[in-house]
Amino acid sequence: MATGKRQIRESAAPDRQVRDRTLSDKVYESILAKIMDGDIPVGGKLPTEQVLSDEFGVSRPILRQALKQLREDDVVVSRQGSGSYVKRRPEGAVLDFAPVGSIADIQRTFEFRAAVEGEAAYLAAERRTDADLKELQDSLTELDRCIAEGELGVAADEIFHVAVCNAADNKYFVAARSSMKSNILTGMNLTRNLSLTKPQDRMKLVQSEHYDIFNAIEARDREAARQAMRDHVENARKRIFEGG
Repeated sequence: MATGKRQIRESAAPDRQVRDRTLSDKVYESILAKIMDGDIPVGGKLPTEQVLSDEFGVSRPILRQALKQLREDDVVVSRQGSGSYVKRRPEGAVLDFAPVGSIADIQRTFEFRAAVEGEAAYLAAERRTDADLKELQDSLTELDRCIAEGELGVAADEIFHVAVCNAADNKYFVAARSSMKSNILTGMNLTRNLSLTKPQDRMKLVQSEHYDIFNAIEARDREAARQAMRDHVENARKRIFEGG
């Protein structure tokens, strides 16, 4: 299905950095849409930077930011002296749960979560109480039930992550995360819905990551807790783009 030309205009803005970030996100989403629509197949070469810059009406630095994000998402790969090629085509189910225009925002939310929740897990391993461990265990038990019964489990997932922040015993972790709650739930809904389209082993893998976080916090292993949380959030981000 052809997507048509997506022209993106650079407009005046008081904050150049914010403007550039917004523009690169729009270019990122437009290129992603071309790949998901099949306009550029897996293994296919993206148009040159000059062609893409002209098509979207942006400068090359803006375009390069978008290509960098696509490389980080493992969607495209750059070959020295040859250009950029499509490495994988995210499955169409992504668009069933998240319009293209929201995907860049979702990815940025995962970056935020990896930083904030990683440090929260680090402190939780140091400061957690028996009551904190029980709250974490109860949420894991509920997630186990959701997996066994084929339910989405977003509420239980959210409770687990909030419990980690609570166990850090610093209200600012909870406040920072709460300020992004809508974005976070959008990401959780997307990743868990995508997991439900896969064999149950996918959900079990996600759950094993939750248990890695819990076990590290229970053992008071701060570094392991931080790494387990960061790995879990980063894996969730990458799983959005698993496809053909």
